[in-house]
Amino acid sequence: VQLQASGGGLVQAGGSLRLSCVASGSIFGINDMGWYRQAPGKQRELVAAFTRIGSINYADSVKDRFTISRDNAKNTVYLQMNSLKPEDTAVYYCSYYRALSRYWGQGTQVTVSS
Repeated sequence: VQLQASGGGLVQAGGSLRLSCVASGSIFGINDMGWYRQAPGKQRELVAAFTRIGSINYADSVKDRFTISRDNAKNTVYLQMNSLKPEDTAVYYCSYYRALSRYWGQGTQVTVSS
């Protein structure tokens, strides 16, 4: 399984970014796929993800600002991030879970300036 994330960058507070993650390899659907982030000195945390039953989990801190979506035909998951805040600054990782294994993409840096 390979995960290729893109779309990070530098944005001012209040701005928007859209992250994309393409999954390839031994993929059987893209349920249980989503986004995590890790800020300097902090643990990696869930941002938003599809569960294996098709529901969506969001971190409380991003509800109403971030939206996860997917294109099953392209094995791609997106994260639309609006109203960004400096505390959203982190490396964002795409993640996929299958057969008792969790896979990670290479991470994409999101920096929000105040």
